[in-house]
Amino acid sequence: MKYLLIITMMVLSGKSYAQHFQSSNFYKQRADVFFEKVWKNYRLKKHPGLFSEHFPNGEKVELDYFQGSNVKEKEVSFLWPFSGMFSSANVLVRYPDLKTKYAKFLDTLTIGVWTYRDTTRLPVGYQTYPATLEKSDRYYDDNALVCIDYAEAYFNTKDVQYVSKAKEVFNFIISGWDEKLNGGVYWLEGHKDQKPACSNGMATLAALKLYQASQDRFYLDWAKRFYQWMQARLRNPEGIYYNDIKMDGKTNATYYTYNTGSMLESAVLLYQFTKDPTYLKEAQYVAANSYRFFSIEENGLRTLNIDLPWFVTVLFRGYEALYKVDHNAKYILAVATDLDSAWEKSADQYGFLTPKWATDEASKRKPKWLLDEACIAELYGRLGLLNLKN
Repeated sequence: MKYLLIITMMVLSGKSYAQHFQSSNFYKQRADVFFEKVWKNYRLKKHPGLFSEHFPNGEKVELDYFQGSNVKEKEVSFLWPFSGMFSSANVLVRYPDLKTKYAKFLDTLTIGVWTYRDTTRLPVGYQTYPATLEKSDRYYDDNALVCIDYAEAYFNTKDVQYVSKAKEVFNFIISGWDEKLNGGVYWLEGHKDQKPACSNGMATLAALKLYQASQDRFYLDWAKRFYQWMQARLRNPEGIYYNDIKMDGKTNATYYTYNTGSMLESAVLLYQFTKDPTYLKEAQYVAANSYRFFSIEENGLRTLNIDLPWFVTVLFRGYEALYKVDHNAKYILAVATDLDSAWEKSADQYGFLTPKWATDEASKRKPKWLLDEACIAELYGRLGLLNLKN
């Protein structure tokens, strides 16, 4: 990825965290307003339940998140940015006074994600572009995101159809597992050149969410299997995760926040499900080291070098899961502070935030990517549900 997000936040010590957080209602309102803004401007009337990749969408932007050469955006968004809307709706539907409203959004998004489902290749899986429009590649990390979204939708609605759909997706994910490098799945179906943290970290989480939904030990066993492989192959001594490992055994020492975030949340969930304190100790170690690793302290300010807002959102999910266990709000505060600053300083003429949360006019004029915007609603929604002001 090309993006580098530089964020500055105050280092706060010896003070009550509550005084630095806004009210739950403040965060909820921002999340709700922002989600509706994204829905209104990105949703495509011609394709119910689907969205454009960018807004404004007059020019075709080159996308660099596929294997091989860059791909130009198409009529509708690819699966990864779509999943950002699914995840955001899954958070906002948890507010009692928004439940009915966001249940309808979830229904529409369920219809939308189904269009990416490909039944022409077995096992059934989700491809990058709607299968109803054309045939495209199937990535294991994309499918893990769909599996997680389905599991979260089950937690929110108790509709068992979501569990069945998640299980189907998980079967596709583990079809990519082999014993080369002692296990792990690849990135892209049919391309056995690397085993990345994004696929295997998200697969760990997908298995854990499915275990939570089904109580079937099959998924807990798979979660441990993925987790142990990640620990052995892609974790560095500081608890930060390499981007991938090539088939010759060489690791790619590029670090993205979301790879560490997925494993942080996984460690917390494994602690909750097994009561093994080793997992909690690991989660706290990873949280503390990721906070230090992705930041530099200078003159009382801590500058974070962060890649993409959605990547930060995945790391935040890990911090959130840990906070619910040990009630240390330090890392939550870090993201909340910078998010509020970005809201005030990096918004463009439509109210959307720049991909790097940059404040220059050139960044504000560029089309905004769906994934960069959808995660803003999710972050604010998660902050409001934590209710840290009280």
